[in-house]
Amino acid sequence: MHKVTVWFDGACPLCQREIAFMRKLDREDAIRFIDVAHEADPNCPIDQTKLLERFHAEESGTILSGAAAFAAMWRAIPAIRPLGLIARNGVILRLLERLYVWHLRIRPQLQSLARRFE
Repeated sequence: MHKVTVWFDGACPLCQREIAFMRKLDREDAIRFIDVAHEADPNCPIDQTKLLERFHAEESGTILSGAAAFAAMWRAIPAIRPLGLIARNGVILRLLERLYVWHLRIRPQLQSLARRFE
């Protein structure tokens, strides 16, 4: 049974690498990974465009985005669960969200660079 559902941009080389790494860590199959790059997930209440703009996850019936979504994913994987638990702290989560927003600003440049090394 999946603990968390993650919607990701499978057309993004950065996302592809990160999700591949998370799948390796997810030995208990606790996460349901859904690639929404080419087709919307009819079971997701969020529009495909929004899903592609920010990282989203569902944990215990709650839809999360950005750093909170990453933290939910981390909590589902025993090896990195402590990171997800630490991110429950409001100060830590706000810091992680700021880093995530900064990452979104430079994401196009990082994607371009990652495509060169594919």
